[in-house]
Amino acid sequence: MGRLTAIVLGSAAGGGFPQWNCRCAVCRLAWAGDQRVRARTQASVAVSGNGEDWILINASPDLPQQLRQSRVLHPRAGTRGSPIKAVVLTGAEIDQVAGLLSLREREPFTLCATAATLAAIAGNSMFAALDQVTRRAAVPGEEIALPGGVSAQLFMVPGKVPLYLEGENPDTATETAANVGVEIASEGARIVFIPGAAAVTAAMHGRIARAAAVFFDGTLYRDDEMITSGTGTKTGRRMGHMPIEGGSLTAFNSVSAQRIYLHINNTNPILVDGSPERQAVERAGWEVAEDGMEIVL
Repeated sequence: MGRLTAIVLGSAAGGGFPQWNCRCAVCRLAWAGDQRVRARTQASVAVSGNGEDWILINASPDLPQQLRQSRVLHPRAGTRGSPIKAVVLTGAEIDQVAGLLSLREREPFTLCATAATLAAIAGNSMFAALDQVTRRAAVPGEEIALPGGVSAQLFMVPGKVPLYLEGENPDTATETAANVGVEIASEGARIVFIPGAAAVTAAMHGRIARAAAVFFDGTLYRDDEMITSGTGTKTGRRMGHMPIEGGSLTAFNSVSAQRIYLHINNTNPILVDGSPERQAVERAGWEVAEDGMEIVL
């Protein structure tokens, strides 16, 4: 390839779509086989600058299925081997790290994350099974060279610690190393990944303005969506996700980057082709990620 390529391995939020135990209005369409919706696995993206060496952004619980469905990530030669050379994490939520356990078959790769995220992983002895993995602490704002001619830079994003570490009233407004975005660059081409954001800061806006494409938090269309759908008791902002309506939909109107919603919750009506919400995001210049979507810059 020789160009910066991103392949969406999974585009849904935690639980995937349809969620295994859910019969919300959107999931019911999927269970009924409605052609306006398509199943999605949990969010993860593969990137490469040379088409040979690949970097994963997050490792979802659905990773084995995602690898089987993406031919460029299949083993190629010898008895054992993989083109996956590194995994970069934006946090330590279950849907971001559980897939690491499926990469435990003594295949060496580099795991890049902030010290806070690596500490959360180290606190769970199950991840000791990754005995061939080199863990590399990334300092937000510092550039990291990765295989395949790409570099990565992590940057802090307003959000919160993983659900299993939060208290009664987690701080979602502060930028911390527990929740980050990733900028991937190769030969001048830049892609930004922000799968979870409680707000947009001036620094985030400026970074996206310099990028050719951005994958951004599309968890909920409306802030009270979980409450009104009967699937939860928290608002999106309480969960560390700014809504599309009244939030991210117009936040980047002035940038020329290709804008793509990722990490889409099963309740989100943008999953339905032709829905008023889907039409609204498309009119605003946004795309809705699907599993298998590919971008080449």
